[in-house]
Amino acid sequence: MTTPQRHSTPRRTALHPTLHPVALAAMLAISSGGSFAQTAPPAAPGAATNASTLPSVTVSASGLQLGAGEMTTPVSVLEGDELVRRREATLGETLNSEPGITSSHFGAGASRPIIRGMDGPRVKVLSDGAELHDASTISPDHAVVSEPLLATQIEVLRGPSALVYGNGAVGGVVNVLDGKIPTAIPQKGYEGSAELRANTGAREGAGAFSLTGGAGNLAVHVEGVSRDAGDYRVGKGWAPNGEPAKKVLGSFNRTDTGSVGLSWVGDRGYLGAAYTRQTARYGLPGHNHSFEGCHTHGNSLHCGEHGGEEEGHDHGAEAGDVPVVDLRSERFDVRGELRNPFAGFSALRLRAGVTDYVHDEVEDGAISTTFKNKAYDTRLELQHEPIAGFKGVFGLQTSQRKFSAEGEEAYVQPTTTRKTGLFVLEEYRLGDWRFEGALRHDRQTTEAETSGIERSHNGTSASLGAVWQFTPGYQLGTSLTRASRAPSAEELYANGLHMATSTYERGNADLRSETSQNIDLSLRKTSGDTTFGVSVFRNRISNYIYGRTLDEVDGLQLLQYAQADATFTGIEGQVRQRLTRNLGVTLFGDTVRARLAGGGLLPRIPATRAGVRLDANWNAWDGQVEWVQVARQNRVAEFESATPGYGMLNLGVSYSGKVNGETPWQVYLKANNLADRLAYAHTSFIKNAAPLMGRNLTLGVKVAF
Repeated sequence: MTTPQRHSTPRRTALHPTLHPVALAAMLAISSGGSFAQTAPPAAPGAATNASTLPSVTVSASGLQLGAGEMTTPVSVLEGDELVRRREATLGETLNSEPGITSSHFGAGASRPIIRGMDGPRVKVLSDGAELHDASTISPDHAVVSEPLLATQIEVLRGPSALVYGNGAVGGVVNVLDGKIPTAIPQKGYEGSAELRANTGAREGAGAFSLTGGAGNLAVHVEGVSRDAGDYRVGKGWAPNGEPAKKVLGSFNRTDTGSVGLSWVGDRGYLGAAYTRQTARYGLPGHNHSFEGCHTHGNSLHCGEHGGEEEGHDHGAEAGDVPVVDLRSERFDVRGELRNPFAGFSALRLRAGVTDYVHDEVEDGAISTTFKNKAYDTRLELQHEPIAGFKGVFGLQTSQRKFSAEGEEAYVQPTTTRKTGLFVLEEYRLGDWRFEGALRHDRQTTEAETSGIERSHNGTSASLGAVWQFTPGYQLGTSLTRASRAPSAEELYANGLHMATSTYERGNADLRSETSQNIDLSLRKTSGDTTFGVSVFRNRISNYIYGRTLDEVDGLQLLQYAQADATFTGIEGQVRQRLTRNLGVTLFGDTVRARLAGGGLLPRIPATRAGVRLDANWNAWDGQVEWVQVARQNRVAEFESATPGYGMLNLGVSYSGKVNGETPWQVYLKANNLADRLAYAHTSFIKNAAPLMGRNLTLGVKVAF
């Protein structure tokens, strides 16, 4: 068995070589003849090998409906067959293999994207441009209420370049597009799809359907997903508490999602509304009941009785059943677009929503803690016609969130957070150059209801970027961003035991706003037998807010939210070489380093990764096989344990056809971790209690009509 070892200071060992950033960069450079890898994902094997130019994909989250190749910073877009192959039960696991993106991994029910080492409120998750309001930014054991099986396209914008969606998104933005509000009337009066899939790793069964019908100016859409997965298997050799085990206890996930939408569609736009309901029931692995009653004495933890009495806790073992999250989320969405609303303007867009989210944490059959989040959000955009060569959009965004927690783990008092933001985004094109500038100002007020403490923060963010197509098929991009992020309610007011993450968290009501200064350089080649893209970035953050560990008792950590200057530096990319008309090979990798100004390291920073993928297509068949190597992560913070590296072998194959020459269908099979390796995610709070899934075969069929 390979078990993570604890170190108070980082160290290297010859037995577990680390993939150094310079070595990774050199490997990517050599493989592309002096150039680097492509950040955007490759097209489906069949399409990529039969074309000399990568297909253009419109990025909805760009603000100006730009193509992926026109962006000043790297963007990943998953759609079509590639999205079908990548989709997993959670949004984090779906995006986990993209360069620069990992996941928080909390068993099978909760997993949030981590971009360039940043997570939580620094990564905004959107539903077609509107912010999702769940409880996932509060803690990694809370699920993201976005269903990958219903997504039509997923866009990832790295870095703070997408500040038009909020100045807090210094890590990036994930925009999930769906069809729950129709934007057009189907040509034949109806259209839809159905999909069934099952896997062996968790004995999961899942089904999804989508149907849109319309006539005249009205269109109706219904969609739904049902998923039932048991506890998942891990790789060979796992022995928690010294006893061999094959499955992660409490890693099951049962989710049901449904939406109904109605739209009025005209010649100049549409206006529609939708109701979405999601219910989920999933386990919380690694939950340690023995920490009940632990408290603080100053900056130290104390567990047990006072006065020399016998302690009533065994901190080395768990007791009772695995807690279960029982989740319900209801959301009403309104979306609309009016083209040419009045003279001088080309489009007016509206996004608005009301969310009622609640989840109970159930222990031994009784509700121990209830989390509630009631929120509304509104976003208006007005895009103007070119003025002296400048084309752009400006808008207003506002939201309110009322969050509360009641029960044993109510470590954050009830809070009300109000946000208002004004933004403008402009572009200018000159020959082979495209220039972009954005400016945003936000005001946030956060009030703690119990203590009556209220804190207000104002922040102004700005970015400048340029893309130069210096020769056909080649693009050089750069961006400079200064972004401000106000502290979240949890960072300000947390105070209590959080057993899901084995932490005792203390907030700081005197926290100031963060200020991020980011530079991003990217090089892309989009045509020819060799296509690639690489991005290097450096992000210096003043007053970076993080959970500093002050003390530890038997695995329970005392986290104090503190501030210090920090620097994030990294490289990510991939390169694809077309070998024959039907065969291609891709090299990919990423690495990020995060340091505090005083020389300390930040916790749970992703390990360096590198991999190789071979893709092929023949007639109606597509397939790929890849090896991904994740390095040992021994650059750890104080009280954090190192995580061993691992390698994974994955493959996939699909066959596509049509019924009666009209109805497309696809059968696919993918196999992850074929070697059944035991692997731990360094980014996870519960990496020892919930390793990654072992060998897993997924079989699915999808029909579009």
